[in-house]
Order: sequence, then structure tokens, then C-alpha cells
Amino acid sequence: MDILKLWPEIEWIKDEDLREKVKKTWEEALKRSVLTSEDLQNIPFTLLAGPDLKVTFMDHKRSVVHIARAAGEKVNEFYHDELPVDMDVLIAGAILADVGKLLEYVLDENGKAIQGNYGKYLRHPFSGVSLAEEFGVPAEVCHIIATHAGEGDMVKRTTEAYLVHHADFMTFLPFKSRLKI
Repeated sequence: MDILKLWPEIEWIKDEDLREKVKKTWEEALKRSVLTSEDLQNIPFTLLAGPDLKVTFMDHKRSVVHIARAAGEKVNEFYHDELPVDMDVLIAGAILADVGKLLEYVLDENGKAIQGNYGKYLRHPFSGVSLAEEFGVPAEVCHIIATHAGEGDMVKRTTEAYLVHHADFMTFLPFKSRLKI
């Protein structure tokens, strides 16, 4: 499977070595997962959603990357190097943030994605970091994977990790609970 068809945003990473490590991490995750790239284009992006959610895993993941990138560009533009954002680290972290979900999820007898036994013990921030480290993904990117979800609320985050965390949650929480008027 050509990872760039699933993740064209990988091409935004300027550092060739980092780009390759991100690709290899996703390739291995797909190899180990019961989910296929086609499944990722069809399953809902969250297990907490109702049956009518049309936003897929890849819709959500790609939107997080786009939002984090745009936020990083604006921070670099307006904060005059006082809050520098490493765009390669930011983009790589956003792309890899949920790679561990491929190990966390299984399909039930109806083909619905559910949290598997492995995922009950090790949620995706943990399995994602483990997988990324196998391919030499640097610590500053693994930090984003580790801290993007609620598990990261107990540690200090880098600027890049804050941007990915907020891009992820601002596009998740309204689906979970929002004021409807």
C-alpha cells in the first residue's frame, strides 16, 4: 500500500529522514493491524460516536494535521521567533498521533471497530510511541504522540504538542458534547 495515498501530507515534512520514518511507522502499523487502509477511510473517527457519524478516521486525522499546520504557521508568523514551531516535528507528530489506534482497534463480528484487548491495556498514545520508536522517530515527535490525548494532561507539553493536542480536541469534543441551540 502506498502510504502517500493515505497520507499525502507526509510530503509536507521537509526532512527526508523524518519523512521516511513516518512512512515506515504507518506501513508497519497497517501490517500489524486487522484494519486496512480502506477501513480507515470508512470507520468512524471515534468509538464514542453514534451510528450515524459520517466523519471517518482519515477525515478526522487529516483535518487535525491541516489545522495544526495552519496554527503552527500563524504562531511562527505572529510570535516573532519567541514561540518557534518546528513545522517538521509538528506535522510528523500530527500524522503519527493516532497511529497506535491501528493496534488498539479490532473489528467485531459485524465489522464495527471496537477497542480490542490490547487496547484496553495500552491505549494508542503508548502503543504509538512504542511503534514510532522502532523506526527511530525522534523523541520530540514521540512526545507529541504521547501527550496528544488525555494521558498528556499530567506533563508539560512542547509548543508543537500543544498545537496537535488542541487541533485534535477542538475537532473531537464538539462531537462528544456541545451546546445545541
